[in-house]
Amino acid sequence: MDFHRYHRQLILPQVGAEGQQKLARSRVLLVGCGALGSVIAEQLVRAGVGRLRLVDRDLVELTNLQRQVLFDEQDAAEQAPKAIAAARRLARINSQVAIEPIVADVNPDNVERLAGLAGNEPPVDVILDGTDNVETRYLLNDVSVKHGIPWIYGAAVGTEGRCVSVLPGKTACLRCLFREPPAPAELPTCDTAGVLASAAAIVASIQVTHALAVLLGREPPVELIAFDIWAGRFRTISTAQGRDPTCATCAQRRFEFLENRAIARSASLCGRNAVQVRPAHDAALDLAALAQRLSAVGETQRTPYLLRCILREPRDVRLTVFGDGRAIVHGVSEPERARAIYARFIGN
Repeated sequence: MDFHRYHRQLILPQVGAEGQQKLARSRVLLVGCGALGSVIAEQLVRAGVGRLRLVDRDLVELTNLQRQVLFDEQDAAEQAPKAIAAARRLARINSQVAIEPIVADVNPDNVERLAGLAGNEPPVDVILDGTDNVETRYLLNDVSVKHGIPWIYGAAVGTEGRCVSVLPGKTACLRCLFREPPAPAELPTCDTAGVLASAAAIVASIQVTHALAVLLGREPPVELIAFDIWAGRFRTISTAQGRDPTCATCAQRRFEFLENRAIARSASLCGRNAVQVRPAHDAALDLAALAQRLSAVGETQRTPYLLRCILREPRDVRLTVFGDGRAIVHGVSEPERARAIYARFIGN
């Protein structure tokens, strides 16, 4: 290990040489590489974590560049998968870190495998939330509590943000704090409220600080941190007594989001006129054969990671299809219509 590059971090009493070695042995799962995830990934890689598994389902678009710091105009022009574009940039920042980009939608079928809980590899040491949807966060909470892996929740919308660490068996879990996910349209989204880049960066930096504490064998703060950066208001809410003795997840150990294999087959994508549709179960898709079939109904383009098709009918609709069977239906905002288009051109 080249300790010299970490000199300013090594002299921190919270880290030191022994702590830096711990970081070099650590394994991290980061779900999402957007406004939060891109800042998280860069800071973790610069800090010298050993292995970063970076999972994202989306492609880089021009509107991402305002706040997603790992991407540039070339990535947007190529519509590169975010995980791949991020990994390319991160490898140039720190070649000592093993970066594993995975283009996938995190769901009940694959989340435990992504956390290193299936097969012969060791599990990750911490899970970081860089997502933009509530359902995935409750899924991560299930995995965290079930397997005793700490995870760091974060969210930012408009000029506001919040963050809290979940240490299974010690602190409140997400369902202790927010018993049920909010109903659709109950909360503002980046579509309706926008997002200030500095708000997302602050949340991500707090998440990284908490994650480093976990990886160094220290306990992060147990407060939920919330702020409005535009108004300059910060507050902390103690979760020390927040564990719910009736919590469905950490008290009753019912992992409803993890065990419900039928959830979320479609989801509108934040900030875009597009819907993601995934099959009932992940399965390898022959993109070459699909490209040949779709060439009869539109203009197709293959890359190493996906297949694009501009359909002749319906007009103004495009498909981006991934090897795991997922597809993004562009030009559509209604999940029901997106699923119908998926069934028509790709299959059930």
